Amino acid sequence: MQHAVGGPLPPPERPGRVPGPDQAGGHGSVPPPPQAAPYPTPPSGAPGGRLGVHPAVQPGPPPAPGGPGWGAAPGAVPPHPPAAVPPHATGAVPLAPPVPVVEHGPGTGAATLAVLLIGPAGAGKTTVARHWARRRPVPTAHISLDDVREWVCSGFADPQSGWNEHSEAQYRLARRTCGFAARNFLANGISCILDDAVFPDRPVVGLGGWKRHVGPGLLPVVLLPGLEVVLERNAQRSGNRRLSDEEVAAIHGRMAGWYGSGLPIIDNSTLDVESTARLLDEALARAIAVPPGG
Repeated sequence: MQHAVGGPLPPPERPGRVPGPDQAGGHGSVPPPPQAAPYPTPPSGAPGGRLGVHPAVQPGPPPAPGGPGWGAAPGAVPPHPPAAVPPHATGAVPLAPPVPVVEHGPGTGAATLAVLLIGPAGAGKTTVARHWARRRPVPTAHISLDDVREWVCSGFADPQSGWNEHSEAQYRLARRTCGFAARNFLANGISCILDDAVFPDRPVVGLGGWKRHVGPGLLPVVLLPGLEVVLERNAQRSGNRRLSDEEVAAIHGRMAGWYGSGLPIIDNSTLDVESTARLLDEALARAIAVPPGG
């Protein structure tokens, strides 16, 4: 059930009940996976999935300047134009027009986008998302779900204490808050990129939930380096951002389910931040170049 933005949270789920529509995994302890078949492995001919960009993403021409405003994945319903969004629904305020950009070069150019960067803990999502947002020639915001979750100081449900009704409720609230912020930015012509560890075995309450909160034109991209890389990066963390090796391995294993999903997948095991952000921009450019239903 879709809850109104700003409305109270629904009652917490009781043990043994089917997860609610907003339940999804994030960083921290891993929610119990559903009973399902083993997750698919990387495609044949791609040992370890070390291909850079998943072969499901075929090269294509970059979008022409002045292309679609908010890139939509094939078959997605385009969102309402900003003028059609009631001001009271998003808190839209008049802003000064952005500085015009004369030359964009290849990539997403001046398109107004809503992007969801998916990946396991230690994939580098936040770093890459922030770098991509900063290097764009048009106003772009970065929204990190983990940062929003940590806005709660007293009473913060630390994921390291286990995934329970409190951590689940705070996760759902943080995601709704991120979606509300993204819609506000988009209503004012500002692109946004969000990052979260969305599990592929929960498509309706994971990726589907994000699209309900942000809009159907949300463009998901998966960042999936090798296990040894995320373990090394996790070891460099501190506080509640650092997880046990067992949790990191479990999250990474479930992320392998994105192979075969058709989503762009970037293996940044041997890439620096700049190279990864460039591949991300190229993958998004191919996505918005495909006409709806194409």
